[in-house]
Amino acid sequence: MKIAYFDTISGISGDMTLAAFVSAGVSLRELTDEIKKLKLDAVELNASHVSRNGIDAIKVEVIASSLQNQHHRGIKDINNIIDNSSLKENVKDNAKKIFALLANAEAKVHGTTVDKIHFHEVGALDSIVDIVGTAICVEKLGIEKIYSSPIKLGSGGFIETEHGKLPIPSPATIEILREYPTILTENPFELTTPTGAAIIKALSTGTLSNEKIKIEKIGYGAGSEDILQLPNLLRILIGEFQQSFFIEDVVIVETNIDDMNPEIYPYVVEKLLQNGALDAYLIPIIMKKGRPGILLSVLASINEVENVIKIIYNETTTLGMRIIETSRIKIQREKRELKSEKFGNVKVKIINYQGKKRIIPEFEECKRISLEKGLSLKDVYRILEKEFF
Repeated sequence: MKIAYFDTISGISGDMTLAAFVSAGVSLRELTDEIKKLKLDAVELNASHVSRNGIDAIKVEVIASSLQNQHHRGIKDINNIIDNSSLKENVKDNAKKIFALLANAEAKVHGTTVDKIHFHEVGALDSIVDIVGTAICVEKLGIEKIYSSPIKLGSGGFIETEHGKLPIPSPATIEILREYPTILTENPFELTTPTGAAIIKALSTGTLSNEKIKIEKIGYGAGSEDILQLPNLLRILIGEFQQSFFIEDVVIVETNIDDMNPEIYPYVVEKLLQNGALDAYLIPIIMKKGRPGILLSVLASINEVENVIKIIYNETTTLGMRIIETSRIKIQREKRELKSEKFGNVKVKIINYQGKKRIIPEFEECKRISLEKGLSLKDVYRILEKEFF
């Protein structure tokens, strides 16, 4: 499995992320060609080598006309720009996910709704290019998972915005990084911007714990300022997991319910699984006063916890829930399409443990084939197992 590890030496911003990917081998020409699919006139990318504490790094600048860059855009405007482009669907999805986090954070901080947010900082062309460019780089490098170090934050200083002076870290940055591991430093600079925070929160699975990684590429993206206390850099390591399993930090969200129509539970579980939950299940329990109830347990990555909580509160009768931080071990697996002589292209999972590979047909694929071909589900499994094993 190919991964990217974001080492936030001095935090993270959109331009630092883009620069680190270029430093790691993404072609600036190819990246520029992809950005042009957004149909934004007079936008160019410039990359240059700079030194931060003696380390050679890349600095990327977005060059745009001042008239376009002053345009105030809302989330609908930005989504329309992305949707109307010819970018790949996974690039569009990742970019819109990052923007959704930014819009929700801005709306919460300013006490309004997402539709009413027209924010200059995020609506500016350089932010659009940084975010969409990051999604393009992830696709170009074939990255399947993203992890990071705990995110470095400055404190004690102030930044100037169109809303006036704001404390560091900014309210939007803190809101976005809620539930994500962070380190609050005494550095008075804005080490992590809202855009950088949204990139990590939207794309990262979390932090790593003693995994073995074969590092293939290293990229250094430079921040705008020279900071005396530390090198103003974001380092991205790209490589492959070298063990048959890996460990990731996850969260269990659970609640006991004894007053809900049982017909609702399957809908809740399905909605959770469609909106970021890694797993969701129901256990019959006996609650206080001998009442029969249901324990709803949901497994989620750190960056999906808030979304899971919202769904549970909106869709069930619970008044509270427990949050348990834990880890899980996963055997390496990857999704592929294999050619079946009888059924054509079929999506499968390939499990790799201690050098032995096992192919497992995806249930939804087998269900699709069963309905299309008029075969029983067990016959579809039997035929595929005979072909692939």
